[in-house]
Amino acid sequence: MNKLQWFAFAVLASVASVTGAQQAPPPPGPPRPFQLPTPVTISLPNGVQATFVDFGVIPKVSVAVAVRTGNLNEGDKTWLADLTGDLLKEGTKDRNSGQIADAATLMGGQLGISVTADETLLSLDVLSEYGADAVGLLAEVLTTPALPESELARIRQDYLRNLSVQTTQPQAIAGAAMADLLYPDHPYGKSFPTVEQLNSYSIADIRGYYDANFGARRTHVYVAGRFDRAAIEKAIRESLGGWREGAPPLQLAPTDARPRTVKLLDRPGAPQSTLRIGKRVIDPTQPNFMPLSVANTMLGGVLTSRITMNLREAKGWAYSPGSGIATQYHQATWLENADVKSAQTGPSVSEIFKEIDLLRSEAPTEPELTSIKNYRNGIFVMSTSTRGGLIGQLAFMNLQGLPSNWLTTFVDRLYAVTPAQITQAARDHLDPTQMSVVIVGDLATVKPQIEAIAPLRDAIAKP
Repeated sequence: MNKLQWFAFAVLASVASVTGAQQAPPPPGPPRPFQLPTPVTISLPNGVQATFVDFGVIPKVSVAVAVRTGNLNEGDKTWLADLTGDLLKEGTKDRNSGQIADAATLMGGQLGISVTADETLLSLDVLSEYGADAVGLLAEVLTTPALPESELARIRQDYLRNLSVQTTQPQAIAGAAMADLLYPDHPYGKSFPTVEQLNSYSIADIRGYYDANFGARRTHVYVAGRFDRAAIEKAIRESLGGWREGAPPLQLAPTDARPRTVKLLDRPGAPQSTLRIGKRVIDPTQPNFMPLSVANTMLGGVLTSRITMNLREAKGWAYSPGSGIATQYHQATWLENADVKSAQTGPSVSEIFKEIDLLRSEAPTEPELTSIKNYRNGIFVMSTSTRGGLIGQLAFMNLQGLPSNWLTTFVDRLYAVTPAQITQAARDHLDPTQMSVVIVGDLATVKPQIEAIAPLRDAIAKP
């Protein structure tokens, strides 16, 4: 760069600096109204429901089928629902798994099957011209599965390997212990089968589970994207309209959580302790769920949240602590998760409770709350900006029985939350004296720290 160029560059930089110092960036504008094409839902005589949403401009369509059966329905046969879901991928009465995969590939998609606590989900994302064919393929997999005994041993071995890995991971161990404390003697509280259980499941168990739990009355089809509505509706009626009705969705309300418990699980020599702190809270159908959800984000739901900034930035005791609200059908759980330095386990628990108590006693400032709202708004918009994300939101609404305007009013309800409502939600639903604690760590180091915290000492579970 010659001297003249350098001088010009310096002058421009100086002007830019002065201008930047004199002119603060404008404040963010008000959020745009959330707009969504109106979903259209139809019901077939046998109970199948289907929801259509014309969405986007790309010539693709996502088709998903949600069946109201999951881990809730397996009783004491933990992971039986998951095994059934994997065997659904292994072919139908007319085609083997390779032919099913090839058919999906020719449409530009890949068959997906997943199992949650409450649902089994089948999905395909394909080119728009194959929308009706995608419906037919999913219906074939759903209604005429082969569930071949020849594949059970291979899949079982995968599960046994997965079980052996998960039961050595402190995060999984802590999660399973917390689930048992919050949902005792209920499928929601059962995270792992024993090796003996897993080995005992037969193809008769899997086929029996399928026969008892899959049927039209539990099935909802979702179609989002660019598609020929008449052709896809015709395909749904032809492929699913004659399917057996089956049983209605299972209603199995959990019993109360165990009394406040501190569970210490030994991991000798561990340099870190894995913490889980949690309690059951109100579910998404309740009117105060939005303030509670925002309060959670403020406490631990984003990198700049209070607990995260305390443990990570101020103290340097943890790398990525965080909190969240996990939901099942008409149930919800608040959980704080953290991996902290072993020597700072007790102080970390105390700091988490301190931050919760502070939010329960002092309303947040408007700037802090506005920042959290803007973050949540952005996350919400992103979650509905794809075909799959939109289907996920619609399926969540239908599972929980939320009103049809839940999505379109989300942003307005979010920005209507006040500082006082945040504090009240924390007071009503996030009482630290009611929270259970699970710690997986070196007990020789950890236990004396927890015993030094008077409110926790008497709640320590006996080994």
